Amino acid sequence: MTHDEAKIILLRYRPGTTDREEPELREALALAQVDEELSRWLADNGTSQQLLRTTFKQIQPPEGLLQQIISEHAASQRASANRRRFAQISLVAALVLLGIIGSTFWLGSRPQADNTLAIFEQQMAGFALRGYTMDLQTNDAEQIRAFLRQQKAPADYALSRPLQKATLLGCAVEGWQSGKVSMICLGTGTPVAAGGKNDLWLFVVDQKSVADAPKDSQPHFDRVNRLATAAWSEQGKLYLLATTADEGTLRNFF
Repeated sequence: MTHDEAKIILLRYRPGTTDREEPELREALALAQVDEELSRWLADNGTSQQLLRTTFKQIQPPEGLLQQIISEHAASQRASANRRRFAQISLVAALVLLGIIGSTFWLGSRPQADNTLAIFEQQMAGFALRGYTMDLQTNDAEQIRAFLRQQKAPADYALSRPLQKATLLGCAVEGWQSGKVSMICLGTGTPVAAGGKNDLWLFVVDQKSVADAPKDSQPHFDRVNRLATAAWSEQGKLYLLATTADEGTLRNFF
């Protein structure tokens, strides 16, 4: 399940109900637990829905509105003064409804930049930390580049000397926006935690696909979920190196 697919599924999630028992919602909620950006989006969406529910509960129809409608229908020839009063009540109700519709539209249509470096890092960290299958398992660097070229994913990436010496295990191709990300699976040379495949990943994507990608080749270190990360750009590509080890171990590859 992708990040965007999870958003669509979570739109119908209602906390406190049996919704979470549905398989799709269960999977989407599990993804939100490891994807901080998706978790924030789910919290914001829940807040928006709660605001709408609160707004609906606070709406009180004018006292006697039902009786007034029945009376107007039964006596359509009532004096014009009563007709004006009914029109005023209807206008108030229409304005309230328009206000609700307007707030719903505003809450649902606020633009959200979904191609930032922070979101890219969160999504790639999610790929690394969740269970995944390598598309190709090999320690042959040329085989990996040939496979990535065949999949139309970035294959002409550059590796630092220390990174060239890291244990090469294989690769996978992931999605980002409308393009592809090359995911090269490596090892730091230290024992991997039980159940883990490797502890070092290099993600390579078109620099233009990330709105605020670094402009230089100087690595920018960060911490994303349980991973130490370093991001930099070089010759039109954005690189993200991530590891379950500490930042000190990460710096050894530059």
